[in-house]
Amino acid sequence: MSQPYSSIQEDLRLPGFTGTVHLPGEAGYDEARRSLNPAVDSRPALIAEAQSVADLRIALLAARAHGLPFAVQSTGHGTHAPCDGGILVKTSAMASVLVDPERRIAHVGPGARWADVIAAAAPFGLAPLSGSAPSVGVTGYTLGGGLGWLARKHGFAADSVLRAEVLLADGRHVTASPSSHPELFWALRGGGAGFGVVTSLEFRLHPVSEVFAGFVYFPIEVAERTLEAYRTWIDDAPDEISTAVVLKRMPGDEQTPAAVRGRHVVMLKVLHAGTAEEGRRLLAPLLAAAGPALLDETRTTTYAATSMGGTPNRHMDMFDTVPGEVVSALVRAAEQAQTIEIRHWGGAMGRPGPDAGPVSHRATKLSVIVDTVVPGLAEELRPYANGGTFLNFLADPARTAAAFTEADYRRLREVKRVYDPDGFFRVGHVVPA
Repeated sequence: MSQPYSSIQEDLRLPGFTGTVHLPGEAGYDEARRSLNPAVDSRPALIAEAQSVADLRIALLAARAHGLPFAVQSTGHGTHAPCDGGILVKTSAMASVLVDPERRIAHVGPGARWADVIAAAAPFGLAPLSGSAPSVGVTGYTLGGGLGWLARKHGFAADSVLRAEVLLADGRHVTASPSSHPELFWALRGGGAGFGVVTSLEFRLHPVSEVFAGFVYFPIEVAERTLEAYRTWIDDAPDEISTAVVLKRMPGDEQTPAAVRGRHVVMLKVLHAGTAEEGRRLLAPLLAAAGPALLDETRTTTYAATSMGGTPNRHMDMFDTVPGEVVSALVRAAEQAQTIEIRHWGGAMGRPGPDAGPVSHRATKLSVIVDTVVPGLAEELRPYANGGTFLNFLADPARTAAAFTEADYRRLREVKRVYDPDGFFRVGHVVPA
């Protein structure tokens, strides 16, 4: 049972903690508690900026001793629930990145961002399975599965994890790998952060230096025929090419290219892990179906310089098949939504290795993310969707179970009962014991 905050205030100064501690009303508290999700207004009893694993253990054991909620935040991208009245630990200072180019492996601390890893790997012609935004934290992204623009070629980020150092709910610090705590290792590769505090990750890097990538824009009037072509074109797309079709209202600011400024467009996102010549050949049928482009920004570039952008998520569905009714519904919804992104999955994501982690619904063919609540759209799409979601893209912690297959969810609950039987880790996307 938790004690009143006033009676433990001095204990919450965390004796022995080497980082900065922020209490309510003190300088730095409001800035430190901020999440990148404006819907989350967290009011922790204490915010602790950890400098080491020892700091993390001190904060964890204090929360446990006083029965307080406990949460860890690196960048705040993955914050979906407040840690009200609890201890919020920031790991931003623990951002070490070590690259072993001969073994093609990266070893990172819990505060590392993808930008750090990309920069460290690029000189060796290597790349991590990072996401759309380099500012995202590596650990939270990877624990949630990690769907990046190299995923069709190399799988989810979680599939490349080789080992993890983990602080458990009872304060023990263990190594999770295929030979040490293998069930915990399995759960961490896509099961989320509810099994322990990951204090370091080791994962594979991949031989990728240059890519053919960028955006092609068309007028919104060609949306239906473009999506009709897209839903069949993807059947023959090789693993090297990742694409999404986005129905988007472009900003009217000076930073937006004049050809599409303020316009409602169909935007094709593409990243091809190969030559521009081969990329254009693969795209040719789709570009022909869409017709003359308003603007073509595709080019050969380094992976490190690639920025694909993301779509804010107010609604998500996943599809194993894509009938024409889905296409028509999305085109109608685009009249009200700011952005609708239809993204191709498949490839290596759908071919997991032995005992791969519990990442989402691997048979998914397409995902749809909408940045606006469009009345009636969810009901219109539901008969055709597979009912699943993806942990990295899920805003509602009440729907965590939908991010896994039934078999994986049962196994995750068994792992939770072993490693966190009293549910100490309970903030955010957490599988119950």
